[in-house]
Amino acid sequence: MVRLGQVMYLHKDAYKEYQKRHSELWPQMKLALHEYGASNYSIFLNKKTGQTFAYLEVPSVETYNRIADTDICKKWWKYMEPLMDTNPDNSPVTTDLKEVFHLD
Repeated sequence: MVRLGQVMYLHKDAYKEYQKRHSELWPQMKLALHEYGASNYSIFLNKKTGQTFAYLEVPSVETYNRIADTDICKKWWKYMEPLMDTNPDNSPVTTDLKEVFHLD
């Protein structure tokens, strides 16, 4: 299992809406996340900076990354775009983090 960590960047007026949309995660998006291997997925918010920290586990990074090619993922990105910093394709701007310590 590969543990992934990423930072994303919310607009400061979007915190409540971001949480609301995730609490109402579309069933199709949830299914896609599972189909592409995501598990133990959590997102944490730093309210002072607007940064989120996403943590998830995947059996294969290559398999998981293919979720970006799905229609449901592209639709989700477009839905979330007004709330956060995004790339031209509406994907969230992310900073991938390197794991430097893990304790079982």
